[in-house]
Amino acid sequence: MVSSEPNGFTALPRGGYLVDTSEGYIQIGSPPETIKDTMGLEKKTPLVFVLPNKFFHVEKGISIAELEFPIYFNFFFRGGKKTFIVCSPEQKEQLTIVLGESLMGPQELNLASEFIDGTESFGFPDIKAEMAHFRSYKTMEEVVEFVLFDENHKAKFGKITIEQLTSNEFLIVDGDKKIKTPGEVDFHVKYDIGKRLEEPFQPPLIGITCLGPSHGFDPTDNTSGFIIWLNGQGIMVDPPVNSTEWLRESNVNPKFINSIILTHCHADHDAGTFQKILEESKITIYATATVMESFLKKYCSLTKIPRKEITDLFDFIPVVIGRPTIINGGEFYFHYALHSIPSVGFEFFFQDQSFYYTSDHLNDPEAFEEMYKKGVFPETRYQFLKDFPWDRKIIYHEAGVPPLHTKISYLASLPEEVQKRITVYHIAAKDMPEGNHLTLAKFGIENTLYPEITPPKHQEAFQLLEILSQIDIFSGFPIEKAKEFLQIVKEERFRRGEQIIKKGTHGDRFFIIASGNVRFEGLSGDHSAVKRYGTYEYFGEASLILDTARQADVYAETDVLALTIEKTRFFQFIRGSKLHENLIKLNSIRETNTWKTLTESQTFRGLTSYQVTQLELILKLETVKKEAALIEEGHTFHNAFIVRSGTVVVMQNHKTIRELGAGDFVGEIYSLTKSLPSNFSFIAWPGTELYVLSEEDAIQYIKKNPGVYMKLNTVYN
Repeated sequence: MVSSEPNGFTALPRGGYLVDTSEGYIQIGSPPETIKDTMGLEKKTPLVFVLPNKFFHVEKGISIAELEFPIYFNFFFRGGKKTFIVCSPEQKEQLTIVLGESLMGPQELNLASEFIDGTESFGFPDIKAEMAHFRSYKTMEEVVEFVLFDENHKAKFGKITIEQLTSNEFLIVDGDKKIKTPGEVDFHVKYDIGKRLEEPFQPPLIGITCLGPSHGFDPTDNTSGFIIWLNGQGIMVDPPVNSTEWLRESNVNPKFINSIILTHCHADHDAGTFQKILEESKITIYATATVMESFLKKYCSLTKIPRKEITDLFDFIPVVIGRPTIINGGEFYFHYALHSIPSVGFEFFFQDQSFYYTSDHLNDPEAFEEMYKKGVFPETRYQFLKDFPWDRKIIYHEAGVPPLHTKISYLASLPEEVQKRITVYHIAAKDMPEGNHLTLAKFGIENTLYPEITPPKHQEAFQLLEILSQIDIFSGFPIEKAKEFLQIVKEERFRRGEQIIKKGTHGDRFFIIASGNVRFEGLSGDHSAVKRYGTYEYFGEASLILDTARQADVYAETDVLALTIEKTRFFQFIRGSKLHENLIKLNSIRETNTWKTLTESQTFRGLTSYQVTQLELILKLETVKKEAALIEEGHTFHNAFIVRSGTVVVMQNHKTIRELGAGDFVGEIYSLTKSLPSNFSFIAWPGTELYVLSEEDAIQYIKKNPGVYMKLNTVYN
C-alpha cells in the first residue's frame, strides 16, 4: 500500500497526487518522469489519470499531463492494460493530438522533399511500413480510453466518482470515503547536478557532455541527452527536462548553448527542447520537416499557443538528408534511424575528428534481414542500415529493450577495437554487462569528454569574433568593425577576489567578460545592492561615455578573463554608430534604479542580467501627474508599462479586477504585439512612476528573448 497523508492522498516526489482507491491508484496530474515515483509501488503505475485544470505550465515550459510513459508502461509491461484519462472534452481534443504524434506517429508523411535526391536517395525509407511493423496495436483506442466530465462536472470510473469542484479541487468519492485533492499540480523535476565546478565552465574546441545516460523507466538516472561542444559553443541534443537549470547549478552559462538538434518527438526527447526555447536567447533548432511538424502539433495543442507565435520563438533550419549542414563549424550529416516514429540520427566531422550518434535505433542485422524479407525495407534502406560506419572515431550508440532498441549483447559482441570507440546511452547502469570494452555514458559536466583534435587555423581570431557577436550593443556592426576589434582588444586576467575597478577612480577602459563572473558593490543609488555579471556581459562603459568617476567597486567573483579596450580606442570603435547615444540613455535610466525594480519584480526577477540590460536600453521613465487611463478596454494601444512606484488599477466592465504596484507589468503583451484591442482598462493614480515600453521595442525585445514573452502573459482575472 502507498502511504497517504492525513487528507487521504499522497504528494508524489516529482509532482502530482496519488489516491489509493478500491479501483486501484488514481493519479492527479502527471509531470515529467512521475512514472519513476510509482512504477515500483505495490500496485504499480496507476491506470487512471485525472488531468488538472491547468496541465501546461507555460512559464516553465513543462507539461503536467505527460502520459506517454505511463501509457507505454501499462501496455507493454503490464500485459496490454489500457490507461484511462479523466478530463474535459476540450482536454481530450488537446491530448488526442499530442498522444497521436507520439503513440501513432504522423498521419501525413512526405519524406521525398527531405532527401537530396528524393525517393531515389540511397537509404530512402518506407517510414509508414516501419512504424506499422513496430506497433503491436493498430489504433490509439487500444491503449488509451478517455473518461469525460459531464455537464455536472462529474466522471465515473467503476465504483469511483470524480467531481470537479467550483474551487478547482477534485473530490474523489469511493463508497463511504471522500477524498479532496488540489486541482492544480506542481512539479518538482528531480535531477542530480553531479559536481558543481569551482570555476565557470569554459567551452572547449570539441567536447561531449552527458545530460542523461538512461531511459524513461529508470528511477535512478536522467533520461538520455547530451551537449556537443564545437568551437566554444554548445549544441543540445534532445535535452532532458530542466537541463538549463542543471547547467546554471553546475556553473555553466546557458548562453553558451545556441542550438538544439531534435531527433524525434517522444516525451523523453522533446520535453526539454520546449523548455530551452523559453530560456534566455533565441535558439536555432535543427530537425527534419517531419520531426518539426510533430513537435509543433504537440506543443501547439498542449499550450494552446497559436502556431505562428510558437514558431516566432525560435529559428528552425530544416536538415536535408544527404546534404551537409554546418553547425558551429562542424559538418553534420543526418539520416533516419529505425524506430517506432520518425527519428533522426546524425554524424559530424570537425577537423580530424568524426562522431556518430544513432538516436533511438534498432541496430540488429538479423532483424534487418527479417524486415527486408517481409518487404518493410526497400533495397537501399536495407543496405544503408547494414552498412553501419563502425570506423567513426567516436560512436554514441543507444541500447535497450528490443524491438525498439538495440540489444546490449549485440554491441558487446563487436570487435574489441570497435567497442572501445562506443559510448552507450539510453540504458540503466544495472543493465550494462561486465567483461566488455564498451563505455557507459556518465552524467555530469565534470565528466565531459575532450577528444584530441588539431585546432583549425585562425582559432584565436574566431573566438574573439564569437565574443563580439554575443554583445548586444555591437549587433549590426559592419565587418570593418570586426577587423578593428581584433586590432584593439586586449586580454586581461584577474584572480578570484581581485578588485578590477575601484569606485571613484577615473575610467580608462571598457570590459567584456570572456569567461568568469564579476560582482558589483556599492552601487550608486542603493549601496546595499549587489549586481553580478557573467560571460558575454560588459561593464565600465558609463564612466567612459559620461567622463565621470567609476560608480561601483567591481571584484572578480571567480577567475576572470576579460577583453578590454582602452578609452580612446573605444571611442574610435563606436564612432559613427548610435552606441554613444544608447549608452548615455542606458546610464540615465539606470540612475532611476531600474535594476532594483526589475530584479525584485514578481514578473521580471527571473531575468538574467543580460536580459535586464537589454530591457533597460528601451525603457523610458514617466510620472503620471493626475489620474490617467494608460490603456482603455476595447481600444488598441501602443505602449506597455512597468510600475516603478505608485498604483495602477486594472478594470473590466467598470469593475476593479486588480491593483498593480512596483515591478508589475501593465498591459497585455499579446494584444500589444498584434495590435489588438485591450480586454482591460489600466488606470494610473496620480504620482505613479512608470517605465514605458513601446510596441516596436517590445516586439524586437521578445524576438531576442522569447522566454520573456511567457513571463509577460499576465492573467489579470
